[in-house]
This record gives sequence, structure tokens and C-alpha cells, in this order.
Amino acid sequence: MLIKDIGEQGLLRILQKFCPAEIVGDDCAVIPTTPNQSLAITTDMLVDGVHFSDRTTGPYYAGWRAAAANLSDLAAMGATPLAVTVALAVAADTAVEWVEEFYRGMTACLQEYHTPIVGGDVVRSPVVTVAITAFGQVECDRTISRSNARSGWAIVATGVHGASRAGLELLLNPEFGQNLGKVDRASLILAHQRPKPRLDVLPVVWEILGFESEFSIAGMDSSDGLADAIIQISRASGVGAKVDRTKIPIPDICSKIVSTEKALDWALYGGEDFELVLFLPITSAHLLVEKIGNGAAIVGTATDSTDIWLTDSSGIYPDTVLKLDRGFQHF
Repeated sequence: MLIKDIGEQGLLRILQKFCPAEIVGDDCAVIPTTPNQSLAITTDMLVDGVHFSDRTTGPYYAGWRAAAANLSDLAAMGATPLAVTVALAVAADTAVEWVEEFYRGMTACLQEYHTPIVGGDVVRSPVVTVAITAFGQVECDRTISRSNARSGWAIVATGVHGASRAGLELLLNPEFGQNLGKVDRASLILAHQRPKPRLDVLPVVWEILGFESEFSIAGMDSSDGLADAIIQISRASGVGAKVDRTKIPIPDICSKIVSTEKALDWALYGGEDFELVLFLPITSAHLLVEKIGNGAAIVGTATDSTDIWLTDSSGIYPDTVLKLDRGFQHF
């Protein structure tokens, strides 16, 4: 049997057998360090030609996105970033300027969240590869897990989805979207090149939920797509979900360049929007959406079944099942 036969999810299930069951399964590993605090740890690996290329991002934006991906994982756990380490693998003939620009991009993103690079490693490799480990701190009663969702809770997306995928399309196909103005075009490209980890959402969440956060919220980030996040949380929590396609926050600009169905597909499966997807009680969800604004929306409800449906409150489209294999998979 080969890895391609079991896919990314199958490989992850095998690897998780080698880890403590109570540690793995979320966006970060959370390790208690004091009676009231835990250390959140996450690692992301990026490979040239798979996660970035000079055609779409260049070294500065590749560095920014690498940092943002790790900070987004910390935000998904409710953690405040402390520091990152960076392991860099490059060929001997890699331009020094490329490496410097990559680190400038990382630093620019990290500085917005007062997060230093505190070490790492450098090795030779035929393919540029970067592995970042981020460390964060989270109060024990404010850890956001994927496994806490309950039937009847609302599903919140903290911002619009599909913008990053639209930006990627514009970068890959310069002739695409010629009807867009410069401002609209630039905004979609920046959504792909300079995503913002939603650490700003956490203080609002704690204000609304108080000190019982650990038992009244579930979530993760949407780096692999809105559908992926909803499915992963639902499975980890043993609940189902109904997601209303009319409620999904999609950038209005997308309607200028693709069909409604294509824009929805990008929102559900395009990935790399780095928003948070949160399951929480309905009253808290309404307060959260009201306070953070900027495209945040209640997109559905957790149910007591195990099915995960895309529904249509307008009655135009039939219900369909959301699936993991529609989004990006490494294998």
C-alpha cells in the first residue's frame, strides 16, 4: 500500500497513533505548564512549488504567509503568540537576497503581533523548504478545541471566504478578471499574499463568553477551506451540521469574475483565507458577529446527526453533502 492509496487524512490517522491521544487532533498541541496556563505549539512546513512560488507570491509574501499560517493556528486555539523558530532548507545556489526577503516577509507579519524569531536551523536541500514552529500561551479555561461543539450551536465564520482563491487565480492567469478595477484586483491579490491571522477576534470572544470559554466554544481556522473546518469540528465533536449557502460570506467582487456556483466553491474549498470557524451557543454567536463585523456571519447550525449538509434557505438548490475530498489534499 502506498501513501497515495490512503490520502492525507489516512496518513494523519496513522501518524496520530504515535502521539498521546489527548494532545493531537487540534490546530495546536496544548501542554499544561502551570495550574492556569498551557503552552500551545504548532508546526507548519512549506515547500517550494507546493505552497509557494515566485509566480504567485515571491519571497517576501511567501514569508508573510508562512508566518500568518502559524499565527492563525495559535488563534484557532485561543492562544497568544510568544515566539517562533524557523528551519530553512535551501540549495547552495539559492540567492541570498531571496532568503533575506523571505525573512523580511516573516518578520513584517510577526512584528504586528509582537512575536520574535528566536532560533531555528539551516540545511542544504535541492528544494527550498521551510518549517516553522510557533509557540503560544493560553489560559487553561480559554483553550479552543475542535471537540467541544454541541447540537444546536451556531456556526460562525469570522470573515469572507473565497478571496484568497480568487487572488490566486488572478496571479496564475493574468488575463483573468480583466473587467476588475485596480483597487478590486489588488484587494483580492493581497488576500492571497498577505492574509491576516484573526488574533483580533480572541479578546471579543473572551468578553462575550467570560470565564467558561473552554466549555462553550469549539473551533479551528479555515486555512484548508470553510467546508474542511466545519467537517473537522463536527467530526471531532460527534455532531452534524447544516450550512446555509445563502449565509456564507463571499466577497462581492467575486460576482464580477465568476459564476455564483464557482464563487461558492472557492469559499467552501479554496482555502487559505485564515479566518476562524467557531461553534458556540446561538446568543453568543449573534453577539460575536455583531461586534467583529467585517463579513462575519452565522453560516449554519450544529445538529444531533452525523451528516454535514449544504442547504439552501432560498429553496433554489437541493441539499448536498459537504466532503473533505473537495478541498486541497497533499496526496
